[in-house]
Amino acid sequence: MLLRLAYLVVLRVFGWLALLARSDRAKDTEILILRHQVAVLQRQVKTPRLIISPRTLLRWHACIVRRHWTYPRRAPGRPRTAKPVRVLVLEMARDNPGWGYRRIHGELAALGYKLAPSTVWQILKDAGIDPAPRRSRQNWRAFLETQAKTILAADFFHVDTVFLRRLYVLFFIEHGTRRVHLAGITAHPTGSGWPSRPGTC
Repeated sequence: MLLRLAYLVVLRVFGWLALLARSDRAKDTEILILRHQVAVLQRQVKTPRLIISPRTLLRWHACIVRRHWTYPRRAPGRPRTAKPVRVLVLEMARDNPGWGYRRIHGELAALGYKLAPSTVWQILKDAGIDPAPRRSRQNWRAFLETQAKTILAADFFHVDTVFLRRLYVLFFIEHGTRRVHLAGITAHPTGSGWPSRPGTC
């Protein structure tokens, strides 16, 4: 390899020396001949036609950039619960008709399954199973009837007077007797304007 390289260098040096020995007329003649050859080749060989347009190249480049910077997308919302877990939830609900979704969630947590109570509720609902079985619990009406004597309802609202003065009212209602307890009326609810003795209606 080195010998061939040295041979090429020697040939190139001798070629340069031969050019120095030639006259200017001989050099000009050779240049004219070479220019004529180039002109003939240009007439015979047409300009290469582009296979693709510059616009296509720009579009390809834009696609490459978009793919490079686009992160993989996933379906919106939380990922779907694994099928074995869903099967276990439904099995617990069918084997224990009195269990609600919170009881099933507690049993799953004891087994080491990390699942939100709302997820258990949704699994049961999608399967057509009542997430909170009503046959073993009181309905809301029955609950109110039995607990009415111990339940208080509260409300806090404001009213505007004729002179555009805003007053804030806080009161409580006993469900059992429907008695109203007026806790206070004030124009400054965040201050010390609440009366010390609430009224009773």
